[in-house]
Order: sequence, then structure tokens, then C-alpha cells
Amino acid sequence: MTSSAAQRINYKLIQPGLPQAANAVPQGRIFNIQRYSLNDGQGIRTVVFFKGCPHTCPWCANPESMSGKIHRVRREAKCLHCQPCLNDAQECPSGAMELIGQNITLDALLQQILKDEVFYRTSGGGVTLSGGEVLMQAAFATQLAQRLQALGINTAIETAGDAPLASLMALAEHCDQVLFDLKIMDADTAKRLLNIDQPRVLVNFAALAQRGVQLIPRLPLIPGYTLSRENMEQVLAFLAPFELPEIHLLPFHQYGEAKYALLGREYALHNMAPPSEQEIAPIQAMAQQAGYRVVIGG
Repeated sequence: MTSSAAQRINYKLIQPGLPQAANAVPQGRIFNIQRYSLNDGQGIRTVVFFKGCPHTCPWCANPESMSGKIHRVRREAKCLHCQPCLNDAQECPSGAMELIGQNITLDALLQQILKDEVFYRTSGGGVTLSGGEVLMQAAFATQLAQRLQALGINTAIETAGDAPLASLMALAEHCDQVLFDLKIMDADTAKRLLNIDQPRVLVNFAALAQRGVQLIPRLPLIPGYTLSRENMEQVLAFLAPFELPEIHLLPFHQYGEAKYALLGREYALHNMAPPSEQEIAPIQAMAQQAGYRVVIGG
């Protein structure tokens, strides 16, 4: 899915979940493989986006990732209005019918990833597992990270850390880097607005830090939600004992807005402007004064 075309999409769920057969080959469910990324870790990276997320962040730039289900969509601008419509993405003559999400085996996904191996080797890059929330498919992601580690490919995950600690630690053990999003620090507000178990998030972060994992905290800067001195003070107070060298600040943007319209969903932050440099500067200064190297945009 791209956010550039103003094309209407009819949105329909078509599959309830991954196959459950006892002897089935393990599969993951992804919705995108983004190549040649210069964000989400060091060097040139391939980002694998896992489908499904338990959270309800109103600023989410990937609304197609929220549901773990595969969706069939129709792009009105491409539609030839065939009679009768086959409603089949593979058979559609114009490409108007698409599926958001696919089930993929570990070997098939590795085959796709390794097409870019030369770029990892020459740039110091690698693979980032993102989402959605990768921990919703922790077992499959852990198998993938193990295989990448065995191949000597730098592997990172992006996570909000809101999952059982055992799942997080098993996956992080095979990762070179964990990009860990801290959002609303107040537990009651985080639960009410984002459906995040903030106490569990903080316990999990501390466990990773104590294990010595290369851990980079990140804070999305969302006006009215996370972009405040009070929230930043709480972030810095929590992080202080871990003596981490770096923090990423991720300013709000509207890049995902068009996806909500395409999916027929209301976008709660439609009228919100991205924060200005003047609004970001005090938060950045707070982090720098606390001794962090600050990266804007991750």
C-alpha cells in the first residue's frame, strides 16, 4: 500500500488468521518488504513489516498493519468494472484488486531478504523487523532472526515492548539492535488511549538494558500526546539508571493520512500539523543536557 494515490478502496476482511494445521510449515504474516531503507537502523536496510498490532495509537502511519487479518481491497481508479467481478487479486486484469498481507514461509522470506545482501555487506546495514508489532509473531520472528544471525546479517527489531518478557528476550537474543518505542509514560493514559500496558513495557525495557542488548530508546513526538516537557521528563527519569548513549526523537508526520481514506477509516489527527523546529528544540535540548546523542527521525 502506498499513501500517494488518492484512490478509493473498498475494504474487506477475507482471512481470519494463520493456518493452524499441526504439520504445517511455519509461516509468518507480513504486509510489506521495504528495500533500501536508510532509517530503522544503521546502513542500507531491508525492513520487513509484520502484520498485526495490539495498540490503538491514533497517529499510526501504517493503519493497514493494525489488524492481523489479510484484507482484499479494490482500487477504484484501476477498476475496469468487469461483469461479473471475480474478486480475485491474482486474476484481476487491471490490478485493481489487491491483498494487504500475505502468509510466507521462513525460507521464502529469507529468499526475498537475501536479494539485498550485497547492500548490507557494503553499507554496514542489515534487516529490521517492524510492524505492526513484531512481538505478535514472536516465534516466527525469532526463527527468522536466528537464521539471519547465522548468516552474519545485522538484525534489528522495532517494538513497543508490550509483550511477555520471555518472548521479547528470546527474540532480542538473536538481534544486534533493539529500537524500543517509549510513548505515553503515564500508565493510565497509555492504557486508555493506546491500549498499552506501560508497567510491563518499562519492566521489559529494564530487562533488556540489564541483559546488555544494544538498546536505542525512541520517542514519537506527537502534539497533544507525547510532545510535552512533562512526558519527556518522565522518559529521561526512567532512562537515567541505564546510561544509554543515544535516543531517537520521531516527529509526527502526516505520511499515513491518505491510507486511512483509502481504507475507509476516519483519521483522528486529520487537522494536526507536524511539530515545528521550535516545538522540537526544547525536547531535543532536554535529551542533550541529559547526556544523550540525539537523532531526529531515527
